[in-house]
Amino acid sequence: MWIYLNGEFVREEDAKLSVRTRALNYGLGCFGGVRGYLADDGEQVLVFRLDAHVRRLERSAKILYLPIPGGWEVAHSAILEIIRRNEVHHDVYVRPMVVSGAAELAPVLREEDAQLIVWTMPLARYIDKDSIDVCVSSWRRTPDNAIPARTKPTGGYLNSALARREAKDNGFDEAIFLTEAGMVSEGSAEHVFLVHDGKLFSPPSTEDNLDGITRRSIITMATEDLGLSFVERPIGRTELYVADEMFLCGTGAQVTPVRSVDRRLVGDGGIGPITRRIHQYFQDVVHGRVEKRREWLTPIW
Repeated sequence: MWIYLNGEFVREEDAKLSVRTRALNYGLGCFGGVRGYLADDGEQVLVFRLDAHVRRLERSAKILYLPIPGGWEVAHSAILEIIRRNEVHHDVYVRPMVVSGAAELAPVLREEDAQLIVWTMPLARYIDKDSIDVCVSSWRRTPDNAIPARTKPTGGYLNSALARREAKDNGFDEAIFLTEAGMVSEGSAEHVFLVHDGKLFSPPSTEDNLDGITRRSIITMATEDLGLSFVERPIGRTELYVADEMFLCGTGAQVTPVRSVDRRLVGDGGIGPITRRIHQYFQDVVHGRVEKRREWLTPIW
C-alpha cells in the first residue's frame, strides 16, 4: 500500500513518524474523509465532492495554524495519485491529514510544523446495518469555543469515542450528541436529519457540529432534485422521539436510517419513504447515474 507523507509517496511499511510528534502526544492536527465509488462499469472510480473536501481541509488547517504544505492543490493531487498508485478499482476511503510533526514538548501550534499525510483503504459500508438503534449520549459535544468540531480535529475525536463506547456498552449502534445548551448537535461522526409531516429538518452547523459536505449535498439533492421541503433550525431532544423518520449521514455513514432513539421507535420502526428515496438517489448520484450531478464526481481512470 502506498502512502503520501511529507511530499513523497512511500510504501506503508516505510511511512514513519516519531513517537514524540505533537500529533501523537497532543492530538494536534485535522483531517478529511473522502470517498470514491466504483462505477457501474466495474472499472472507473468516482471521487465524490473532492474539491469541497480539500477546501474544507484547507480551512480547518488555517484555523489550527497548520497550513497545508504546498497548498490545497498539493493535497488535491496527492489524493488522486494515491488512489491511482494503489490501483484502486473498488469503493475506497481516502484520509488526508494535516498534523504537527514537531517532536517537542508542549502543545504548541506552529505553521512550520505542518505535515500532509494521505492514506487509503477499501470501504464498502461504514455502518453494516440497514437501520440502526441510537441513544442520546450523556457526553456533550465539545463547543466551538473549546475544541471546534468545524476543524475536524484529530484530538477532538476522543469526545466521539467516549460517546460511541457508551452507546455500544448499552446495546446501541450509535450515539447522538447534545450541545451544552441541550440541543441536538450530531452523531459521533454523522449529521442528523428528521422527517416530520413530509418535511426535512436538520440542526445548523452552529450547533457545534462539522460543516458537513454530505449533509450539504443531501440538502441540495432533496430540495433541487427531489422537490422536498427543508428547514434548518435548532432541534430539541424530544423531537427525535416523535419524528416520522430519521437518518444519519456522512462520508462514512452515507445515508443510514435510524430505527429507534433511546428505545423509542422512530415512526413504525421501518425505513420511511422519504429516507428510502433519499438513500437511493444518493447512491445513484455517487455512482454517476445522475447526469446533472456528475460535476460532483472526479474520475480516477
